[in-house]
Amino acid sequence: MSTAVEVRAYDADGAPRANAVKLPADPFDGIVHESAMHQAVKVYLANQRQGTVKTKTRSFVSGGNQKPWKQKGTGRARQGSIRSPLWPGGATTFGPQPRDYRMAIPKKLRWLARRSAFNARAREETLTVIAPLVFPEPKTRQLASLLNRMGLDGHKVLVLTGELNTNVVLSARNLPLVDVMRYGDVSTYDILHADAIVIEEAAFGALETGSEVTHPAPAPKTTRKAKRAAKAAAAAEAAPAKKKAAAKKPAAAVKKAAAKKAPAAKKKAAAKKAPAAKKKTVAKKKPGKKKD
Repeated sequence: MSTAVEVRAYDADGAPRANAVKLPADPFDGIVHESAMHQAVKVYLANQRQGTVKTKTRSFVSGGNQKPWKQKGTGRARQGSIRSPLWPGGATTFGPQPRDYRMAIPKKLRWLARRSAFNARAREETLTVIAPLVFPEPKTRQLASLLNRMGLDGHKVLVLTGELNTNVVLSARNLPLVDVMRYGDVSTYDILHADAIVIEEAAFGALETGSEVTHPAPAPKTTRKAKRAAKAAAAAEAAPAKKKAAAKKPAAAVKKAAAKKAPAAKKKAAAKKAPAAKKKTVAKKKPGKKKD
């Protein structure tokens, strides 16, 4: 018999609880079936494709109704149409055509993959439980501060609610790294795509209290997209300081340039005066008489 899976729990304000909570055995039985998860993700991605791409064959390219030159006597290779696939602007050979990429997956395999994804996240300690979220009105700042207190700021977070909570959904709509959906609607891809999963306690009902939490929560793995978002936010914060520094630089540069120009101007003036003084002294001297 497998032991109950325990995860961290938080209050509605983001404060961590002293004790963990025990998750229900269904779906958290500790079994991870990687092959089922791979098949479910592959089917999900295939079903997202529109399949509307189309290239033109010879029958769809306009023009090329007559032979570009006569068959023999020109010295060039024979051609029958300027819309041949060999010509620029011609048709495409064996190009993609509109098709349906949809794939089916057995219901039992889909649920096995979903259970495995939940168990994998619980094993990685990236799955947490939170008290029922109370949002009197949509407030992006309230949800952002809640995730920040939980240490999930800058990570891709999936929030699963027990029932459809419109205010929570609207509060997360302006947060690019946060998704909110019902616990019953989540797919295997959604679970594996997120860095951290926050499940509302109401989705499970009453949960048993687990052991005391003695070690800090591990930080979720940062994806490339989250890194780019964090880098963009840091750049946006540093932009005003850079503008101020750029505004100060011209004044300092003008002073330096003036300081450099002053000695150079003095040198030029001294250089001009020296030849003039020499000419005057030469003009004052009278030529002496030559001795026999």
